[in-house]
Amino acid sequence: MVEPVAFVPVPERGRTYTGRRRVRWGDVDRHGRLRLDALARHLQDVANDDTRDLGHDHTAPWVVRRTTIAVEVPPALGEVLELTTFGGGLGSRWAERRTSVRGDGGGRVEAASVWISVDRTTGRPARLTEEFLAAYGASAGDRRIDARLHHPPPPAGADRRPWPLRSTDHDPLGHVNNAATWEPVEDELDRRGVVPAWAEVEYGDAIGPRDEVTLVSDRDAAGTVRTWLTVDGRVRASAVVHPPT
Repeated sequence: MVEPVAFVPVPERGRTYTGRRRVRWGDVDRHGRLRLDALARHLQDVANDDTRDLGHDHTAPWVVRRTTIAVEVPPALGEVLELTTFGGGLGSRWAERRTSVRGDGGGRVEAASVWISVDRTTGRPARLTEEFLAAYGASAGDRRIDARLHHPPPPAGADRRPWPLRSTDHDPLGHVNNAATWEPVEDELDRRGVVPAWAEVEYGDAIGPRDEVTLVSDRDAAGTVRTWLTVDGRVRASAVVHPPT
């Protein structure tokens, strides 16, 4: 059962930004499907491009709390993607960035990410600035969102295996980048022969360069795959993936 997520439509008023990316060899699996980790990088990049286009500080720290993706038609190798991004909702210290993806070969994806604003000095969540609200408030409207985590803990009988980290997984904030967190999800989907139709990753806590990570995974009778990245038995990130119905 796919969890209900409100992918609000592209707004008629307020700011939107559209960027373009081509699906290249390094973005696809061996069947030519755009991987979730590559899609997450495209989402991250177009968000950064939007920030630059506004003239905001593109180095201001934000961390992803949750990303939800609905793959209506998987984009394929060679497609040119048009990614339209906008503010989809607001909280006191976080905001939702909605992105609608359309490919010139028919690919269709909807995505929503909850990003938390972080104080550069303290590392704690920071209130959204007036500059940010002026840019994205109109498109977000009065829609309020939360940043709570909803995924369950791993069951006792779930599969477990080490997930070695690489230096390339980490970003300037000193933890595994949100896009790299999708890579173990893709690896587990490939092992289990599952093609994603709906996927969500929740980020509970940062994974550092020296952490020893265990990948925990489980699949239910309906084909839904769940994964957890744990350090010393504590969940740092989790994912749920539904196959096509």
